[in-house]
Amino acid sequence: MNSYHFIAIGGAIMHNLALALAKKGHQVSGSDDEIYEPSRSRLEKAGILPEKFGWYPEKIHEGLDGIILGMHARIDNPELIKAKELGIPIYSFPEFVFNQSQDKKRVVIAGSHGKTSITSIILHVLRDQKVQFDYLVGAQIEGFDLMVGLSDAPVIIIEGDEYLTSPLDRRPKFYHYKHDIALVSGIAWDHFNVFPDFDEYKGLFANLMKMTPKSGTLIYCEEDLLVKQIAETESIDGKRVPYPTHPAVIKNGKTYLITDQGEIPIHLFGDHNLQNLNGAMKVCLELGLSKEQFYQSIQTFKGAAKRLELLTEKSDGVMYRDFAHAPSKLKATVEAVKRQFPDRNLVAVQELHTYSSLNRDFLPNYAHTMDEADEAIIYLNPHAAALKKLEVLDEETLKKGFERSDLKVFTQSQKLFEYLISKDYKDTNLLMMSSGNYDNLDLPALEKKFKES
Repeated sequence: MNSYHFIAIGGAIMHNLALALAKKGHQVSGSDDEIYEPSRSRLEKAGILPEKFGWYPEKIHEGLDGIILGMHARIDNPELIKAKELGIPIYSFPEFVFNQSQDKKRVVIAGSHGKTSITSIILHVLRDQKVQFDYLVGAQIEGFDLMVGLSDAPVIIIEGDEYLTSPLDRRPKFYHYKHDIALVSGIAWDHFNVFPDFDEYKGLFANLMKMTPKSGTLIYCEEDLLVKQIAETESIDGKRVPYPTHPAVIKNGKTYLITDQGEIPIHLFGDHNLQNLNGAMKVCLELGLSKEQFYQSIQTFKGAAKRLELLTEKSDGVMYRDFAHAPSKLKATVEAVKRQFPDRNLVAVQELHTYSSLNRDFLPNYAHTMDEADEAIIYLNPHAAALKKLEVLDEETLKKGFERSDLKVFTQSQKLFEYLISKDYKDTNLLMMSSGNYDNLDLPALEKKFKES
C-alpha cells in the first residue's frame, strides 16, 4: 500500500484517479482551492475530501510515495514547492497512469472530436464480451462507477487528450502514454488559447502518430483529410489501419448498421457517431475480438453522458443534451439530429462557454455550423467572458461569425429559460449544447414543458 497526495484533487479526472487509488487500498490525501459537485460528494463519501479548501504545505511530508499534480495547480503552489524541497516524486496524472500500466498493452484514443464516444464504445464492447481491461475516459459512462479503472488487467484503454500535461510539463498529455495502439479520429482546431497556431496544433497529432512503434498499430479516420495526409505521408513504423464511416440506413428515426450479417439496429445516430463506431470496431479487432462479437455488443450501447444524450421524448419530439462546443462538434451534432428526423422542426441552443468560443478572432470558425437548425439560439454570459479577459461579443458580431442573420442571442440565463419554456414543441426536437450549464438553467422544468407540449 502506497501513500499519494493530490494537488488539485477536485478535477474530473483527478478525483476519479484519487477514488480509484483509494478503492485499491492506497492511502490518499488531497488539496484544492475549490471543489464542485459531483467531485465534492464523491470524495466525501470515500473519506478523502479535504477538510478545508486551500493549499497547506504541512500536508506534504517525507512519508508520501508520490505527488499527483493537476493542471489546475499553479507553478508557485506552496504544496508543490514543499514537495520539490523534500524530493518527493511528482507525477502528472498521465505520467502516473503510464507508470501504473507499463506492463500492459496501451491503447490511446486521440483526436479533436469523438475521443470520449470512441473510448466509451470500446469499453462497453470489451465489458460485454467479458474481456478484462483497465481504462481512463473523460466522461461518466453508464455502468461504470469511475472514469478511471486500474487493476492487473493486461490492457488499458486511454482517452488521450492533447491538452497540456501540468504546470511543470507543457507537452500534450497523450505523449506520455507511449501507446501500442493509437486511434486518431480527426483534427479540428481547439484550445485556441493554448495553441493559437493551427500548424502547431496539427503537429501535436503528427508527433503522436509518428510515435507508433514498429510492433504497434495506428488506426486513423481516412475521411478526415488532415489525419489521412499525416498518416499516409509521414514516416510511421507501425501498421496503419484506415477506417471510413460505417454504412448505415435510417428507417423511421432509427439507425441500422449495414453489415454482412444483415441490418443491425443501434441507439447511436449521425455520421460522426457511425465514424466513431467504425474506429472503435477497428480497435476491438486489433485486441482480438471478432466483428460478430462487436456487432452483438454494440446493439446495447446507449452513448456516453452528454453526447447526444436523450433527456426526454414524446411521440413527435426528442430533447437531447450534448457536450458540443468546438465548431466541428457543433456542426456534426446539429446535422445528425436534423438528418435523423428531417420532417421535424429543430431548435438548437448553443452556449459559448470556452475561451476559444468567446474569442472574436476564433469566431469565424463557427460559420455555417448551425445551418441545419430551423431555429438557432446562442447563449453567452458576459461574466464568463470577463473572467477570461475577453470582450463580450455583440449580437451582430455573432450573426456575422455564424453567418446566420436570424440567430437569436441571449446573455441572461433567466431570459433564455423564459423564452424556451414559452415555446410550443409540437413536431419539434430540442437540442441543448454546452460544456457548461447555461448558468444553472432549470433543465428539469424545461424537460417537463417539452414533454407536455
